[in-house]
Formats: sequence, C-alpha cells, structure tokens
Amino acid sequence: MQFDLKKELAAFLTGKPSGLLGQLLRYAVVGGIAFVVDYGTLWLLTEIAGFHYLVSAAVAFILGLTCNYLLSTRWVFGQGKIQSRAGEFAAFALIGVIGLGMNEGILYLCTDLFGWHYLLSKLISTAVVFFWNFLARRFLLFNS
Repeated sequence: MQFDLKKELAAFLTGKPSGLLGQLLRYAVVGGIAFVVDYGTLWLLTEIAGFHYLVSAAVAFILGLTCNYLLSTRWVFGQGKIQSRAGEFAAFALIGVIGLGMNEGILYLCTDLFGWHYLLSKLISTAVVFFWNFLARRFLLFNS
C-alpha cells in the first residue's frame, strides 16, 4: 500500500472527518486561525488603542470565538445536535464564555500575580482553553 500525500491532503481539506483525531487536527487549524484573530486583536487594542489588557482580551476573545464558530461548523464538526442555528451558536458561545472565564483567570494569574508579560500569559491560556473548547464542543454540542 502506497501513501499518497496529495490524496491524503485533499481528503483532509475537503472531506468531513468523523473520528476524534481528524476533528482534532482540523480544530487545531481552525484554532490557529481564530488564535491569530484573537491574539492580533489583543495586541492591537492593548498596544495601539491603549485599552487595559483584560478589556482587550475580552473583545479579542469574542472575535476569535465568532471566527472559530463559523469555521468549526463548516469545516470541523458539521451538523450539531441543535437544529436551530441561533440555538447552536448560543450553546457554542456558552462553552466559549466558560473558556473566556478561564482565559481571563489565567491571564490575570500569570500577568498580575506572576508578573509575566500579558502576551506570554495569553499563550498559556490559549493552550488550556483550546482543549476545553474542543472537548466540550465535540462531546456536548456536535457528537451525535
């Protein structure tokens, strides 16, 4: 049996993965894109616009959440358990709000209590919240 990288890549990009690993890999790509939106907005609002980093983090997180929802429902998970798009987004957002609480707590802990730079704190927070969001969304919202 020969491994065809082109064929495997095409299947990864266009097919709907049903297994945990395929969804996790796609969610990592989506998470990377949402992270760029989140992290970039955090930096812009804090460094350029002059907002407090926790305010910037909340706004940035919401933009990243919206990006993540749009890409996740189209490319990672597909049809969820909830038939209403508004209901589905509300459940997706509720999981995200819990992630936002985790994000803010980790940022505060690492930045204000440990004295780390807020962008380093954000990297730590991103890793923790990534796994919470993926597992909660897959098993509570999209796993049939």
